[in-house]
Amino acid sequence: MVNMGIVSTGTYFPDTYMTAGEIARQSGMPEWVVREKLGIERKFVADPNVHPNEMAVRAAQKAISKAGIDPMEIDVVLGTTEEWREYLLWTTAIDLAHEIGAKNAWGIDVHTRCATTIAAMQLARGLMADDPSVNTVLIAGGYATSHFIDLTDINTSFLFNIGAGAGAMILKRDWLENRVLGMHLIADGTMSRHVIVPASGTMQHPTDDAVAKGGFKFRLVEPEAMKTRLGEVSIKNWLTCTDVALEKSGLKSDGTPYTRDDIDFFNMSLVKPSGHREMLEHLGLTEEQSVYMSSVGHIGEQDAIINIEAGIEQGRLKPGDTMAIIAAGIGYVWAGAIVQWGATT
Repeated sequence: MVNMGIVSTGTYFPDTYMTAGEIARQSGMPEWVVREKLGIERKFVADPNVHPNEMAVRAAQKAISKAGIDPMEIDVVLGTTEEWREYLLWTTAIDLAHEIGAKNAWGIDVHTRCATTIAAMQLARGLMADDPSVNTVLIAGGYATSHFIDLTDINTSFLFNIGAGAGAMILKRDWLENRVLGMHLIADGTMSRHVIVPASGTMQHPTDDAVAKGGFKFRLVEPEAMKTRLGEVSIKNWLTCTDVALEKSGLKSDGTPYTRDDIDFFNMSLVKPSGHREMLEHLGLTEEQSVYMSSVGHIGEQDAIINIEAGIEQGRLKPGDTMAIIAAGIGYVWAGAIVQWGATT
């Protein structure tokens, strides 16, 4: 296994946001439901004057500054800017590399919805293992998917926390701090067409009429089928991703394998509070061993990076901690990664 560590992170949020009260008024839900059941106090939303990959550039610049590196050191950019971006049929990673001055890098866009950061970490290590010249990888992306949320459609209330922002992460080969250990992903294609934007592609173009009828918003095609299936597999798959990622993490310094008991900090993409608490209970963790970003919103795959910075700022992610990163993306895909935070002796 190639040794790879997180050198730095960066985040960016627009100035525009919605409060729980505004979401309640638009959705017709009681405000206490928005706050307590959906876990939203406030969420950042897309600013029409700040575009998705532009946000990614700003987050990447922060990560580069914190790392103290020359952008010319970056070998590959894995772009995680969501598909709703400046242009269709466009490689955001190449634009991102150009904008930050990473002239030696090539780039590729990576998408598996809200699990993309973990998938990109897996790809980064694979690139390093295959090509000895790949030493530094930037993962970065912007997220403006809040444009696609219809707050009047209660069937999609599980998406009401979706916001806007950006995240970036710099990874280096043989970096002996914040080492990325095991990773694991699971997909279930039976739900691949359950959450879609109907009028958005070759099946149905976003004509004026289709947009006027709400076709250019997220819609849940089979609400009961997806709810039932997620109830059957979601927690189980998250736990499997955690356990297998732990198994793939090798041995600790004392020669024993990593287990759930070793997890000190839980980094989970934003879900409803009850789901977050249920995962903590299964893993034997307390709420103080995680962060819950109710005043930021769900920024898709960037949650993993946002939670790292919040964990450090709140004193909950500390040197020596073993961090579990957990995420899921519509489609459906579940992902887990284990990171040994701090310096490795």
